[in-house]
Amino acid sequence: MQIYIKGIEDERFTRPLQLIANLFYEETEVLLEEGGNADLAIELQLHETAKKIAVNAILKDQSGNHYRASFEKELAEEDTEKERFTKIKTAISHVYLTVLQEHTGIIQKWGILTGVRPTKLLHRKLQEGVPREEAHKQLQEDYLISDEKIQLMQQIVDRQLAAVPDLYRLQEEVSIYIGIPFCPTKCAYCTFPAYAINGRQGTVNSFLGGLHFEIRTIGAWLKKNNIRITTVYYGGGKPTSISAEEMDMLYEEMYSSFPNVRDIREITVEAGRPDTISPEKLEVLKKWNIDRISINPQSYTQETLKAIGRHHTVEETIEKFHLARQKAMNNINMDLIIGLPGEGTDQFAHSLSETKKLMPESLTVHTLSFKRASEMTKNKQKYKVADRAEVERMMNMAEDWTKKHGYVPYYLYRQKNILGNLENVGYAFPDQESIYNIMIMEEQQTIIGLGCGAASKFIDPHTGKITHFANPKDPKTYNDSFADYTVKKLNILKELFSREETPA
Repeated sequence: MQIYIKGIEDERFTRPLQLIANLFYEETEVLLEEGGNADLAIELQLHETAKKIAVNAILKDQSGNHYRASFEKELAEEDTEKERFTKIKTAISHVYLTVLQEHTGIIQKWGILTGVRPTKLLHRKLQEGVPREEAHKQLQEDYLISDEKIQLMQQIVDRQLAAVPDLYRLQEEVSIYIGIPFCPTKCAYCTFPAYAINGRQGTVNSFLGGLHFEIRTIGAWLKKNNIRITTVYYGGGKPTSISAEEMDMLYEEMYSSFPNVRDIREITVEAGRPDTISPEKLEVLKKWNIDRISINPQSYTQETLKAIGRHHTVEETIEKFHLARQKAMNNINMDLIIGLPGEGTDQFAHSLSETKKLMPESLTVHTLSFKRASEMTKNKQKYKVADRAEVERMMNMAEDWTKKHGYVPYYLYRQKNILGNLENVGYAFPDQESIYNIMIMEEQQTIIGLGCGAASKFIDPHTGKITHFANPKDPKTYNDSFADYTVKKLNILKELFSREETPA
């Protein structure tokens, strides 16, 4: 699908306009210069003054139909160049989405939003003191978000503030993400840094040496500067892919290196794959007082698990869940994915009925996303997925089921190329929410990434400015350079958290 946009020449608009077009069509291309063969032509007329931007849009299709939209946005004299550009982009996106909705008959419930963290918008307005109803009105008018999604956002924001009452005051603390880049096999939809662990023992040993170094070095700096840790999250890959002995040494390193570990609000280990869980590994978790883990079925249909490359069985998921309960794991999360190949409402209803037999403390419902580098995306013809309407019915089933069984939504994020332009929602029993998930989504504090492929997000405690920093994704490069990357992270931390010494 080629869409010719007439009336703007600034290439900075190409990407956001293409992302919105992708909500309606597959494999879109946005052209700012007329090519002659475009499927659609949209003329944008911009009228900008010192106080206002007004945008008109006219869509003409090949059948001769015309669709029109207009939108105005106030500008302020004190707006920076970046703020002014953002407002212009919002106005253009507004009319662009409107004419595409009218042309296709498809209503986008998230409006013009294509970003990962929609709830941040509502948090920001509430932090600025905007009354709730006015905040909702602004979100609806500026971004064309539906009432349904605004209410979901508000529900989540309310639950987050109940779970973490000091959410807006945690800038002087940090959270830690620890990445273990190994898995038994790589799933077809996955793009995380995850390498098959079989036959890589030398690499594993080298990697763990670098990870221990990072934990010791970063931990020493945090201790020296009296910086508290809010949460620690072990992810990857699968952090239970390594042996029980290796896990034991890793958690011992954490306890000896990090400041005040017993005061950390939450430590999570994403066991995830049932085929990585053993009685010995659960005993190690219990030894170090870690009782929040994930055991992720993704689906309770065996044919689906085989199709996506997960080598565990449905029975093994259930068995490992009960084993974890016997080993005093008191806060278990499980993941389900809507829209996996070959699955529709019948299969998803079965997954929900099996979940009811276990009742984990939290349930994260993901919507399948065709991630650019995944095996599934590279071979789309092999993987038949449900259409938009059925995917939405499955999401509605999840909402109804979780509400009926006492779960409440507490975090939300979205992804590019997500089926049905929907979302991923974390549900939990009240007071069983993952604090780390809230922190990573709402970006209220620095999160330091340690390990292979771990991404750090440094947030200035005073300005809120975000600096991204990522460790190498492959184990060999990480093993060769972990010391250099640790020094670079320390330099950023020193700049963000430098404290003026009080004169004697």
